[in-house]
Amino acid sequence: MQVERTNNEILIRLSADTDISGLQRILDYLKFREITAKSQATQDSINELANESKSDWWLKNKSRFLITNP
Repeated sequence: MQVERTNNEILIRLSADTDISGLQRILDYLKFREITAKSQATQDSINELANESKSDWWLKNKSRFLITNP
């Protein structure tokens, strides 16, 4: 493995026989960190958004899981 730092990026070189699935998980995590690094969101606003999306999902999908009596 080789790591090189330039003025505006970090380059990582790995051998071609590196486990791709494990590498993809690491890359997904690094992308998440890069995207969220400049976020000004608070934990409270993140929790609120998560709750809203769960609530909306449930409203749209509950009929798939609940059996209603005629």
